[in-house]
Amino acid sequence: MHVRVNAASSVDGKLSSRRRQQVTISGPEDFDRVDQLRADSDAVMVGVGTVLADDPSLTVDDADRIAAREGRGDPAQPARVVADSTLRTPADARVLDDAAETFLLAADTVSETAIEAMEREGVTVITAGEDRVELPAAFERLEAAGVEDLMVEGGGELIFSLFAAELVDELSVYVGSKIIGGREAPTLADGAGFVDSFPALTLDAVERLDDGVLLTYCR
Repeated sequence: MHVRVNAASSVDGKLSSRRRQQVTISGPEDFDRVDQLRADSDAVMVGVGTVLADDPSLTVDDADRIAAREGRGDPAQPARVVADSTLRTPADARVLDDAAETFLLAADTVSETAIEAMEREGVTVITAGEDRVELPAAFERLEAAGVEDLMVEGGGELIFSLFAAELVDELSVYVGSKIIGGREAPTLADGAGFVDSFPALTLDAVERLDDGVLLTYCR
């Protein structure tokens, strides 16, 4: 499976404000780029924190891109994937609607009752790991389900976990011309942080978009 992390951050590396409220960082050109990335992916993934804070749909907007997916034999929309160890995704979350297939990645300790409730919503629940989702094992099952190209849109906890598990193949970051600040504001990679061994990246491309810059890295 090819894993591409895509995010938009402020100049000081923040994904949103300290209140965890969505901040518009990108402009029209970057929004269009992200829509194309979604259209090119088998699935789009976020952590449950992003679902609770932003309630994203994770779907492709452009009708021509949807038609192109269908023309090559793919579903109209990429699947949605949520890393949700304890199944906190609300029943009315947009990622659970019928616009696309949805996978929830949970820990082995979640109850059968909770799993059955999600499955009644048409969701596929994948369990792996004792207290938290064991991402490598969960990704193996996603790949077996046909997900070969996965786009990850955040948030910081999930992105850190993916780098810690050495699962990231490509990273694209749109850096907008905005300062957010705040010690408690989420950053591109939160989690416990690295202290002695740091993931090494190779800068592959630099492109100006809107009033910011797109940086593309590969592992």
